[in-house]
Amino acid sequence: MKLKYTAAWVGFTAAAMVAVSACGSGGVKAAGAAVDNADRIMTVLSHATDRTDHLGSAKVRMSTAIGTAAPVTMNGTFSWGDGLAMDVLMDTKAAKMEALQHSPTIRTLFVDGAYYYDVDPQASGPLKGKQWMKIDASALFGDKGAQAFSGNGAGNPAATLKYLKYADHVKDFGTETVDGQRTTHYRAVVDQAQMGKFKDAYGSDGMTAVTGGGSMTMNLWLNAKDLPVRLKEQIGKVTVTMDFEKFGATAPVKAPPAAQTADLTKTIEDARKQQG
Repeated sequence: MKLKYTAAWVGFTAAAMVAVSACGSGGVKAAGAAVDNADRIMTVLSHATDRTDHLGSAKVRMSTAIGTAAPVTMNGTFSWGDGLAMDVLMDTKAAKMEALQHSPTIRTLFVDGAYYYDVDPQASGPLKGKQWMKIDASALFGDKGAQAFSGNGAGNPAATLKYLKYADHVKDFGTETVDGQRTTHYRAVVDQAQMGKFKDAYGSDGMTAVTGGGSMTMNLWLNAKDLPVRLKEQIGKVTVTMDFEKFGATAPVKAPPAAQTADLTKTIEDARKQQG
C-alpha cells in the first residue's frame, strides 16, 4: 500500500513543482542604465506577458525534464485568473503512475486547490471501485506552496512570464520558425536572488532538491501577435518546455463527482511524514 500510493507523489511532485515556478513576485527591479536595445526587448516581453495574462487560458503541450530521468509530458488546457485550473493528459510511466493506470496516459485535473487523477478502479483498498484519486495541493507542496495557487495569476504559464521583468540579461536572436509559425526568439536570465518568493513558498531545501538551484533562463518565441508560441525554462537541472497551440475559449475545468472520487490526501501526507 505504501509504495503503491506514494508513487503518485514521488513521480508528480517534481514535475508539478517546477511547472508552477511563478509563485508571485515582490516588486519591480530597478532598470538601471539599460541600453536602448534591452529596453526595447523588455517592452516587447512586457506586452507579451500582459496579452497572455489577459486571454486567461490556453491549450498547452508541456514537457518537464529532470536530470537524466524521462521527461514528464502534459497535453491539455490551463486557465488562470482565479488561481490555476488545468485538464491535461500526462505520460503515465514517466510520472510513475503505471501502478494505478494501465493506459499510457493518465488524465489529470487541477481545480479548487486539488489534483484529480483518472485511475483504474482497484479491487481493494481506498481506491476500490473509484475512478478518480484526489490529492490536495497542500499534501504535495505544503501550506505555503498550496496558497500560491489561490492568488490571481499564480501557478500558470502567464505567471511564469511575469518573471521576465526581473531579468538581468535579455537578448533578441531574430526570427525562427516554431510549430509552423514565424516567431522572434528572445532569451532572458533571472538571477537566483530574484526568485525569493519561489523559495519562500516551497522552502529552499525542497526547491534545491528538485532543481539543483541556480538562476532561471527563459527562452521565449513570440509570434506576430506578441503571443508565446514556445516557452522554455531552465532552472538548474530542470527544463520545462511549453508549446502554446491556442489561447482563450477553453472549456471550464470541473471536479469529478464525489461519488467517483477517493481522497488520498491524508495517505500522501502520512507517507511524506514517514519519509522525513
